[in-house]
Amino acid sequence: MTHQQELPRDLYRAAQLRALDHCAINEFGIPGFQLMRRAGQFAFKQLVRRWPDAKRISIWCGAGNNGGDGYLVAGLAQQRGLSVQLVLMGDEQKLTGDAALACQWAHGCGVKFTRYQNSVNIDADVVVDALLGTGLDQAVRAPFDQAIADINDSQVPVMSLDTPSGICSDTGCMLGVAVQAEMTVTFIALKQGLFTGKGPECCGDIVFDDLAVPEEVYARQEPAAIRLDAELLKGVFTPRSRDAYKGDFGHVLVVGGNHGLGGAVIMAAQAAGRVGAGLVSVATRPEHVSALLARCPEVMAQGIAGGDELRTLLVGKTIVVVGPGLGADDWARELLAVVLEASLPLLVDADALNLIATADDKSRESWIMTPHPGEAARLLQCSVADIQADRFAAARAIQLRYGGVVLLKGVGSLVVGSVAEPVVLCDGGNPGMASGGMGDVLSGIVGGLLAQGFSLDRAVHVGMLLHVEAADRAAVAGERGMQATDLLPYLRELVNQKE
Repeated sequence: MTHQQELPRDLYRAAQLRALDHCAINEFGIPGFQLMRRAGQFAFKQLVRRWPDAKRISIWCGAGNNGGDGYLVAGLAQQRGLSVQLVLMGDEQKLTGDAALACQWAHGCGVKFTRYQNSVNIDADVVVDALLGTGLDQAVRAPFDQAIADINDSQVPVMSLDTPSGICSDTGCMLGVAVQAEMTVTFIALKQGLFTGKGPECCGDIVFDDLAVPEEVYARQEPAAIRLDAELLKGVFTPRSRDAYKGDFGHVLVVGGNHGLGGAVIMAAQAAGRVGAGLVSVATRPEHVSALLARCPEVMAQGIAGGDELRTLLVGKTIVVVGPGLGADDWARELLAVVLEASLPLLVDADALNLIATADDKSRESWIMTPHPGEAARLLQCSVADIQADRFAAARAIQLRYGGVVLLKGVGSLVVGSVAEPVVLCDGGNPGMASGGMGDVLSGIVGGLLAQGFSLDRAVHVGMLLHVEAADRAAVAGERGMQATDLLPYLRELVNQKE
């Protein structure tokens, strides 16, 4: 997913969108049909901009206001002299309100309607999806499921209006089947589900217009989530004092690297150093020390057999990253137990999360938990499908149960710091990040920031931005085959860039 323009940071749920729409119409006196006309005009403008050579447009309309937007696009295309196929789902005699007005207007423009029955042959350069839109919260039913399949099978590029049909705009979950759009044109407010789960895959490029809704309308609704913006990185890393000392920038201890898993702690340690931690130590299996020192001699590596040695290493440390390559044997459990005894801020990742999931009453405020969906499912004792069905609810549930700050990783990573605050969403990055070790690098980044005095929340927010920005720079050479350590030189660039 890419963004064709600078998008707002505020994200909303479907119920909030309805409230915004109601407020604009009933309190600020903007006729609903006027908003619909603005939506249709903006959508048609985007269609022509994206596909300037398109001559044949196939527009699929449902019975609600999303279909109303589609009727207006059809009428505008007809007026432009394009060949228009309008596929109607349901009975136009049952249309009401603004959608009925839009349908009448399309008829007046000379648009010819085709009633959908089982399937329709699509002979077009572009398909406009105006079937279901925002607010869908249950599995797509017949005949809409078949209509969506027909659209996807046509291999014709698709522009979806507001939300790709079949995607839950609140969760990003695919409700059985969903339109695969190349571009989604969305209106009034950004929907949080477009940016996580299956939303990004189905949306394609996102283009937004607020339809000239007054700012006062938005003041009536607190956003459900906030998108992270790369602008947050500006001014974060100020020049260091000329008499700076390594002790000024904290000491990270990375704990993990069980038999055969030594690479995880190496990557986490390197990342912590590259974002500016003053000192980095690693506690790992003895057989990994030589490889670790050969790879990064700046790291203080200690091979340890058990918890007593680890207690000694914890003295003088600023923050502990525990979990990369930790494993699940007695050695791992003993080390985790010792780490949890300490009063230091913690970043808990990977195998440490899996061990905590099996423990009783593990909760604290001074830690960051960074599960991927599989680890999140173990923490909540549910399935990965349950996590992905509503990632927002899952992230909040983990935070409620375990405390601290929770970063639920995946497409559209989510951060929950407290129930009272909006969820923070990071929609950056690229598919090249789907390779081993990326999570270890992220843990090291966040740990390195914590060591330098960042708060838990701020360390996660800035750390995620550094992670995805570095990945995007590394991906210039190609996404396929990108490795986690490819991010390291770009991390150093980012924490030293001038505004």
